Amino acid sequence: MTTIFNSLKLPNGTTIKNRFMKAATSETMGDKNYRPTTELINLYKTWADGGTGLIITGNVMVDQTARGEFGNIVIEDTQNLDLLKQCAQAGTQNGTKIFMQLNHPGKQSPKTISKQPVSASAIPMEGSNSFAFNTPRALTNNEIKTIIQKFINAASVAKKAGFSGVEIHAAHGYLLSQFLSPHDNKRVDEYGGSLENRMRLLVEIYTGMRERLGADFPIALKINSSDLRPGGFSEEDSLKVIQKMDQLGIDLIEISGGNYEKPTVQGIGKGAFFIDYAAKVKQSVKAPIAVTGGFSTANGMSHAIENNEADFIGLARPIVLIPDLPNRFKAGNFTAIQLHHLSTGLKGLDKKVGSLVGLSYYQQQMFRVAKTLPVQITENAWSSLGFAVKRQGLSAFMPQRG
Repeated sequence: MTTIFNSLKLPNGTTIKNRFMKAATSETMGDKNYRPTTELINLYKTWADGGTGLIITGNVMVDQTARGEFGNIVIEDTQNLDLLKQCAQAGTQNGTKIFMQLNHPGKQSPKTISKQPVSASAIPMEGSNSFAFNTPRALTNNEIKTIIQKFINAASVAKKAGFSGVEIHAAHGYLLSQFLSPHDNKRVDEYGGSLENRMRLLVEIYTGMRERLGADFPIALKINSSDLRPGGFSEEDSLKVIQKMDQLGIDLIEISGGNYEKPTVQGIGKGAFFIDYAAKVKQSVKAPIAVTGGFSTANGMSHAIENNEADFIGLARPIVLIPDLPNRFKAGNFTAIQLHHLSTGLKGLDKKVGSLVGLSYYQQQMFRVAKTLPVQITENAWSSLGFAVKRQGLSAFMPQRG
């Protein structure tokens, strides 16, 4: 049996039963009060029963006034602890571990949610998606301290609810990523300027969590390999941040990339996107490395683990379409998955709604899986477009990040 089914012990002692990680996906299954729904609980149980070793939840926001999209779960207190306990119980079936991903969108909170988003500095969004976002204002020092406490409090609630760990989301252009990036962070106080200052927010969130949660509770980090743009967060910076977090005792590092302005990982690529960088990172840190993006074949997944290029294989869209992919892999019934390009049949419309259709398709399939319905494999985009409009109204046409 390939080493992809070997267990792995995190630095804090937590054991993950195999190397399959269900990477965070935008489930959008929170209700109007930002609480988990029955569908979300069912979805986590289905993935756990499907054989994955580690589930990372989709974006859980730490501030209800700063959300990334429709359907986000928000944790600010213990008010919804019973529902969160059900999520944790569902995600720990079958020996699976489930980490809650914690996030603040910063300026990547669309106009439909935030009239005045916040960020490290008042740098507006750029690119084709910028129309959907208002220009942010720079956070005050006191507001930064409040956000740090919100992350720490949300992590504490996750532990009380029975989640196996938490993941700090510092990738994909969200708030912590904005502080890390010299393009977005023009501050002249202790949170801006040098890389040491730009990573201070992340470090203070982590150290605060560690003090509150203890040494035995896993804390993971999701970070970009780079911003993929000149003047942004570079691979050199990324490596230094990862090494610092490793020295501080982070338990798992997930490497990804892209943001609303450079949404690279939304595309369909050939092979794992960040595997070369991950292999470089592994040479200088103790923490296990997870790589998310681009895995589609059994051979490619196995090769990455056996060649020590990664410790965990992060799968998002493949496990949406094949919720029991690890079980099938183990039984010899999985070799590859083909991710199809959806089209309305109208080139002009496809250009305008292509990214919406792609994300909506996978959200639609997650709802089907949660309701024990079969996944629909299709290249026809109209059903997914209708699903998005029915669920979100006109706000469906605002950019989203998968």
